Amino acid sequence: QVQVVESGGGLVQPGGSLRLSCAVSGSIFSFDAIGWYCQAPGKQRELVAAITRGGITHYADSVKGRFTISRDNAKNTVYLQMSSLKPEDTAVYLCNAVVSVHDYWGQGTQVTVSS
Repeated sequence: QVQVVESGGGLVQPGGSLRLSCAVSGSIFSFDAIGWYCQAPGKQRELVAAITRGGITHYADSVKGRFTISRDNAKNTVYLQMSSLKPEDTAVYLCNAVVSVHDYWGQGTQVTVSS
């Protein structure tokens, strides 16, 4: 059973930074892609950033230049470095790992941007 575990959320002031972590069971290279999604109350889940097995990254327009997705292969962990945070970034952030037609979700970690 694939496990996906997020951590690193919390309360941060506008303009601040946070780093989220997504630890997966097994090798990162066993997945086609790993991505971060956000879901705010009353809104649909949206893709924030993703990284493919080959290292290609993709970002939502709203986070380009502010967020960076990266990975540590030895730790089987994908990170989302979030900078210049805005109140509208407030959401539950979920990690998703995809292999073939299967995708696996973590429980999510809350990020709240507020003064």
